Amino acid sequence: MHCCSKGISKTFALVIIVLLIVIGASIWLLIPQLTPTPTTTPTTPKPTTPTTPATTPPKLTKICIVYDVGGRGDLSFNDMAYLGGDRAAKEFGLVLTELQSRSEADYLPNLRTLARAGDCLLIVGVGFLLTNAVSQVSSEYPNQLFAIIDGVVENRSNVLSVLFKEHEGSAVVGALAAMLAAHYNRTTVGVVLGMEIPVLYKFEAGYYWGIRYGEQIYKQKTGKDVNVKILYTYTGSFNDPGKGKTATDAMLGEGAVVVYNVAGATGLGIFEAVAEAGSRAGRTTGPPFAIGVDADQDYIKPGFIIASMMKRVDVGVYTAAKKALNYLVHKNVTKYGGILELGIAEGGIAMSRVEDLETFLTLGIQAGTVKAEDKDKILNAVNSMRNSVPSWIWEEAYKLQETLKTNKSLATRGVKFSDIESKIPFTAESIAEVRKALGVT
Repeated sequence: MHCCSKGISKTFALVIIVLLIVIGASIWLLIPQLTPTPTTTPTTPKPTTPTTPATTPPKLTKICIVYDVGGRGDLSFNDMAYLGGDRAAKEFGLVLTELQSRSEADYLPNLRTLARAGDCLLIVGVGFLLTNAVSQVSSEYPNQLFAIIDGVVENRSNVLSVLFKEHEGSAVVGALAAMLAAHYNRTTVGVVLGMEIPVLYKFEAGYYWGIRYGEQIYKQKTGKDVNVKILYTYTGSFNDPGKGKTATDAMLGEGAVVVYNVAGATGLGIFEAVAEAGSRAGRTTGPPFAIGVDADQDYIKPGFIIASMMKRVDVGVYTAAKKALNYLVHKNVTKYGGILELGIAEGGIAMSRVEDLETFLTLGIQAGTVKAEDKDKILNAVNSMRNSVPSWIWEEAYKLQETLKTNKSLATRGVKFSDIESKIPFTAESIAEVRKALGVT
């Protein structure tokens, strides 16, 4: 038994050794599979610069202008808007952005393009013709500020409607026209207008009232009775000089000695017709004369444009930009929209003086319509023309301008100037009443 147990022990030991070897090999083979997957030590995420949310509005860096179909280069309404925008841009540190409308179909896309960009402090629609488009787009973009020149958008807090007291300036040049006609022993004056819209009725009414008032002043100064015949024509266009020339030629043929331009770029034809008539008569200065509008247009045909009724669209655009800045940026006013009406007293309306020429000669030089080397020649021609008219006529015209700042009770033929104002906004019926009352047929 002892020998056998000893043999068994040896055998058992060998089995144990074999088993240990097998187990060890198995463990060795299994090691790769049992090795745990390395884990990544979590790291603290690096702080990142927060991105600007897409909804943050861009900076208001621009003053933006949309012109009507008359456009830049009309040496009148639209060019005056440019002057105001340019001044606002320089003084307020803005960039002036301009969009030209080639047709009425461009109004909405132009306004929407600017509003969508969101970087305009103010979007200005220049001219009555853009009124409906400004009304529509301002409702689509209630946080964008707009201004409409010569139109009214009611009940919209983000739209400033800029109007002018054209009847005041038209009265002043009307008085001048009547006194000139009497001085040159002529009996007819005229006015050529663009499209027949309510704002032009204001020009008409003021001009007719001024003519009758000028007759009255002339009689007071000279003792002579004067009865001036008044001609008017609506051409239906603001950008057709050919129509302006045709209408003016017809008036000159009827004896008109002064023709008032209320037709935008169509008025360039008025000036052409008057200057041609003067040249045919062998004159280098009027009569006949034209009267400019909106801008100081006296330089366009020097010697034949006796004065201009300046409707300071530039003052309107500049003032609207300043108001937008005070509302949105400086926050020192709590309201933006409503009506801003500029007249003689507010510096928005005035009859031109020689002193105004410098600015507008520069504008003409920029537009390429005036040569820089002609500047002195133009100034001399305008001075010579003005000096050919008795000084008292100028004094009386400017005296009326000063008086209308505060006194609207002046009357002629039983019609007070305040009666003219009371009919604003004019309709076809109310302007017909004014024509009848002041003897315009």
